[in-house]
Amino acid sequence: MLRQAFREHGYLLLRGALDRESVLSLRADYFRRFDAALLADGTTPREGIFSGFVPASLPEYGTAGHPAYEFARSQQFDALTRDPQLHKIAETLLGGPVQLLPRRIVRHFQRSTARASRAHVDYDYLDRGSDQLVTAWIPLGDCPIACGGLVYLEGSHAIPRGQLDQLRGHTDRPHDPRSLTNDLSLTARVLGGRWLWADYQAGDVVFHSPHIVHASLDNTTDVMRLSADLRFLRADATRDERWSNDWSADDGY
Repeated sequence: MLRQAFREHGYLLLRGALDRESVLSLRADYFRRFDAALLADGTTPREGIFSGFVPASLPEYGTAGHPAYEFARSQQFDALTRDPQLHKIAETLLGGPVQLLPRRIVRHFQRSTARASRAHVDYDYLDRGSDQLVTAWIPLGDCPIACGGLVYLEGSHAIPRGQLDQLRGHTDRPHDPRSLTNDLSLTARVLGGRWLWADYQAGDVVFHSPHIVHASLDNTTDVMRLSADLRFLRADATRDERWSNDWSADDGY
């Protein structure tokens, strides 16, 4: 039943797939790694409320020395990504044993972050291997749509890849052909379909196809968005070897 729904829609939102308290504890662990000045006075790391101030000493996001870099290599994060429930669901969707790709991404967006994920398909970033894979997107904390959660273009997993190319010239990153465009309204007009969204909660997980068009919205709140991207590949499929090492925000892809 899950596999049929996934094939039909290209995504699967599972409410409460993970233990909420475990996810919130991991969120607290992440924000404790920062200078306390990042957090609003009177708030806790578990809440992750942005103070409006980014310490000048903070390294570039996700690079060596930044808390996200160390967090992605921590035992606490590793334990979450190896939750048996995630692997079981991935095996159901892919119809056989799976492997978790070592490159596991941590995303942190705050109100001052002048960027979001452009419309794209994941396979453009993993195209040196098989497409027998699924992404698990995990909000590490409550994430109402105003916090910048993921949005999915309805039915887009069934659109031929060639049709996506007509969007690639409409972008703020002409040097990078992997993203489609930063114009989400244009994407819906050209490809058809609605943008689908949800108010996500800690414990929710979205599994999605490597071919579905998706993006994230700007975070317009003081609550910092923290999330993880995991990729599960069928164990008998060919891996894109670029995904064989731990993630770093400056790894180029």
